[in-house]
Amino acid sequence: MNPEQIIRRPIVLTEKANVLRTKNQVVFEVAREADKLQIRSAIEKLFNVKVTSVNTMIVRGKMRRMGRGYAKLNNWKKAVVTLKDGDTIDFFAENAES
Repeated sequence: MNPEQIIRRPIVLTEKANVLRTKNQVVFEVAREADKLQIRSAIEKLFNVKVTSVNTMIVRGKMRRMGRGYAKLNNWKKAVVTLKDGDTIDFFAENAES
């Protein structure tokens, strides 16, 4: 798999993700088939940073109302990536042109 298929999206709009950013950690949704080594290399290639460690977990899908019945959303994998001191990933870079 290439890095764009491994890293699905960053998770930045949660309280826990904001707390982890102060500890130089970033949270991503990743492909369920990806392992820690693939996640590490994908982050390093896409964002040009040095990764210290990767922690992964499977997040269980929630039960949601769909019409008159219920349906279960898909399970997904979350990765908490610790970056080397001094490295940062800025998702909301401010544009200098105004």
